[in-house]
Amino acid sequence: MKLIVGLGNPGLKYKNTRHNIGYIVVTELAKECSIKFKRSYLTNCLLAQASNESAPAILALPLTFMNLSGRAVARIVKRNQIDPEDILVVCDDIDSAFGKLRIRPSGSDAGHQGLRSIIDALATSDFARLKIGIGRPNNKEDVARYVLSDFNRDEKILLTEIIANAVTCSKMWLEDGLAKTMNKFNEGKRQ
Repeated sequence: MKLIVGLGNPGLKYKNTRHNIGYIVVTELAKECSIKFKRSYLTNCLLAQASNESAPAILALPLTFMNLSGRAVARIVKRNQIDPEDILVVCDDIDSAFGKLRIRPSGSDAGHQGLRSIIDALATSDFARLKIGIGRPNNKEDVARYVLSDFNRDEKILLTEIIANAVTCSKMWLEDGLAKTMNKFNEGKRQ
């Protein structure tokens, strides 16, 4: 069993913010797989199960706020006995240009509070992460305000393609594994 986690904050206030790109991608992945999320009070997540025999997976949207994502992820991992190498976390990346995708097998949290929470809760950083670039704010703009703001008009025009690429990347990780997915998506190739 594999696990794909979309990071974000719950609630309408945050629904279309830059920090919620992980939620947005995993929600779109569920739509493409024709599966629906159900609330799990035990894990404090919205969960959907993809029943593809070759690549069974749980899709998760933690209902904790971003900084507490690890609590929810740890419950899913423990309940389903999922190994860290079978986890993909989809999240925003302020240090990459808008729309740039980068998938990695492990690494530090790079200042991302959601990743930090998961690393702390699992006591390992050895899980894959798909980082989606959201760019940096202007020099004087507060980083927290920037990541919690909605995409601007120009970004929204590009967002559909970015989400589609991230969904394709997530599906490829699920079906073909990390190495092949990294070879395709980390070279900046577009579909």
